[in-house]
Amino acid sequence: MTQQATQTEVQELEIPVPDVSQLVTEDDTPVDNIFSERQMRLLPDVLYASLKGPGDGRPFIALADVALYYTASVPPFVPDVLVSLDVQLPENVMKKEHRSYFMWLYGKPPDVVVEIVSNREGGELGNKLRGYARLGITYYIVYDPELHLSKQSLKVHELRGGRYVELQDYWLEAVGLGVTLWQGEYEGLTAEWLRWCDIDGELYATGVEAANEAQAQATQERQRAEEGWQRVEQERERAEQERERSERLAAQLRALGIEPEA
Repeated sequence: MTQQATQTEVQELEIPVPDVSQLVTEDDTPVDNIFSERQMRLLPDVLYASLKGPGDGRPFIALADVALYYTASVPPFVPDVLVSLDVQLPENVMKKEHRSYFMWLYGKPPDVVVEIVSNREGGELGNKLRGYARLGITYYIVYDPELHLSKQSLKVHELRGGRYVELQDYWLEAVGLGVTLWQGEYEGLTAEWLRWCDIDGELYATGVEAANEAQAQATQERQRAEEGWQRVEQERERAEQERERSERLAAQLRALGIEPEA
């Protein structure tokens, strides 16, 4: 199933729907730090602000700090960010059975998972890497801004033959997205950020950047329109001046007994 499956559709396919009433979908545990919180919000922000959908407008969801359940019988993973293509959110996300990313509900694993490293205890290059591979997640991105795990701050992995292979470039071919590191300001905090980009490395804009770009474009269009009207007015004034000059010249010729038309 590539599209989101409803509970009724799952039942019609005779796929058992797990009882989620006792599952933990939120535990009120705070994120590690301010930077991690900002970085987690930045990635979904950009996708929803700048794209109709990765991969030529395909529907998608992007979530931050939401539980990812493969089965109800084992504890979930909680990736910092996940992106899943060809699915849509349920109409009522407040229902217990809709509060997390339940793979039996969406019919597929996420396509991309991102982990932001803030210490050496998260297992990002250990149990999480192996676990996400078992779930069949195509791309696994690890951003380690403080170099807790290695001397390389960004690692991008692609699933091949059930195992992750580290990519030399940061282009995610199957989803039509790239990632890059960018030094700048986001929501008042200046740092090096993990950002989405196109195949040429051009950044996709955040919501604020997109709004500023739209405003700047509107301002430019208004200025061009005003300049156009100014040119029209200048041409009108020149035409009026030329008409008045012609009338004065004609009057002078008549005073000399010469008809201007002659």
